[in-house]
Amino acid sequence: MSHFDVSGVQIGGGKLFLIAGPCVIESETHARTMADAIQRITSDLGVPYIFKASYDKANRTSIKSFRGPGLEEGCRILKAIRESHELPVLTDVHTPQDCAAVGEAVDVLQIPAFLCRQTDLLAAAAATGRAINVKKGQFVAPLDMRHAVEKVKDSGNPRVCLTERGASFGYNNLVVDMRSLPIMRGFAPVIFDGTHSVQTPSAANGVSGGQPEFIPVLARAAVAAGVDGIFLEVHDDPAHAKSDGANALHLNHLKAVLEKLLAVHAAVS
Repeated sequence: MSHFDVSGVQIGGGKLFLIAGPCVIESETHARTMADAIQRITSDLGVPYIFKASYDKANRTSIKSFRGPGLEEGCRILKAIRESHELPVLTDVHTPQDCAAVGEAVDVLQIPAFLCRQTDLLAAAAATGRAINVKKGQFVAPLDMRHAVEKVKDSGNPRVCLTERGASFGYNNLVVDMRSLPIMRGFAPVIFDGTHSVQTPSAANGVSGGQPEFIPVLARAAVAAGVDGIFLEVHDDPAHAKSDGANALHLNHLKAVLEKLLAVHAAVS
C-alpha cells in the first residue's frame, strides 16, 4: 500500500487522521467556526486533521434542497480557511469542468460515491496534481475499486485514497461490510466514513435520514479492522443543518469519539 503527504498530514503513514467538517458550506462564518472548533479538538488530541465542506451538493434528494454557495464563492471560502487556519482542505467535485478551479483552492479533491466510475471526472481531478479521495459507490464491490485507483494513477497522479461509506442493503438502507477495508487497503490507503455509513438515503420525505447513534460503534469497528483515516461530518446544530444533519455527529461528541478511536488504534497498531 502506498502512502503520501497532504500538507503535513500523512495519508497511510500509520497515524490515524481525521477528515471532518459540515456537509456543505452554509455560510463563511459557520464554516470558519466549525474549522476552528474541530481544529482545537484535534490539536489537543494530536490528531492530524483535514477540513472538509462542499461548495455544491449536486446530489440532493429534492431540487428544493440547499446546495451551497456554488463554485466561485465556495472556492473562495475554502481557500481562505486553508490559509487562515493553516489547514489542508477537502471538497467534492461533480464535473470535470470544476476540477481546475477547485484544485487551486483545496488540497484534496473528493469524488462522490455515485460518481466513482466516471472516467472523465477521475482523470480531470487527477490532472490537478492534488490528492484524490474516491468514495466507494454503494453499488461497487470493494475489489472493483482498484479500477478507480488505476484511473487516477494512469492519469499521472499517484496520490489517491479510498473511502468506505457503506453498501446499499435493500431500499433506503446501508450496511458496512468490514471486509471491504482490508480488501481496498491492499491497493490504496483507506478511510472510513462514519457518518454517511449510518445514513438512510432518501428515507425522510424528500431528504435522507440517519442513525447517528451508531457512528461511534461503526467507527471503532473500522479502526479495529484497520483503516488509515476517519471521515466524519460534524455540525454544531445537526437538527438545523442545511444538509445531512440527520446523520451528522454533533460537535459536542467529537472529542469523546476521537479519544476512543485513538485508544482502539493504539491497541491494534
